[in-house]
Amino acid sequence: MISYPSIDKLLDKVDSRYSLAILAAKRAHQLEAGEFEMIDDYKSSKTVGMALEEIAAGKVVIDPNSDLKEADAEAIDQEEQLENAEREDRSRNLDSDHPDEN
Repeated sequence: MISYPSIDKLLDKVDSRYSLAILAAKRAHQLEAGEFEMIDDYKSSKTVGMALEEIAAGKVVIDPNSDLKEADAEAIDQEEQLENAEREDRSRNLDSDHPDEN
């Protein structure tokens, strides 16, 4: 659970919790990839926390001209979750076919 910045302050900057999660995740990935930092002094040392601080400061916003709408993003997210679940099932099946012989 995050304590800073507050969820209320963050939701003043975006229209939904889902949009906030997507925006923070994308920005955190950018920071991990070496993108420049937009704030001089972060309270968080983790990229997701840094992204949330940037959102609260108004430095990171959702592009209003983006073709990716929330419904599209939700569909993509569901598809990725399904693919991950299928991958995990295949991995579990492989593990059960070849148990460790200890």
